[in-house]
Amino acid sequence: VQLQASGGGLVQAGDSLRLSCAISGRLTTSDNYMTWFRQAPGKEREFVAGISWREGRKRYADSVKGRFTISRDSGEYTVYLQMNSLEPEDTAVYYCATSPGVITLALGARLWGQGTQVTVSS
Repeated sequence: VQLQASGGGLVQAGDSLRLSCAISGRLTTSDNYMTWFRQAPGKEREFVAGISWREGRKRYADSVKGRFTISRDSGEYTVYLQMNSLEPEDTAVYYCATSPGVITLALGARLWGQGTQVTVSS
């Protein structure tokens, strides 16, 4: 299984972006959960949002609740992160990852995508 993240860019505060994580290969029981993390310069990688592949149950970090929406397209094997009302504090490299179950810590991830840069100017 390989993950390919895309959709990042440079935007202004208040703008929107949609990130995509395309999954190639065959998902296993070790990939039941898909998570978006982000890492800002000088900071640890932090949880943003997660979704269970089969049931579609979602979790969000408090900092993005009400602004970000995670979704998945089972047919296209793609997970999305719709980001609205972006703030400069959202500036980071965003990564998608798989895991067997719900995770909020990066060390629990099994596979990682390569990351996509999101920069929000004020």
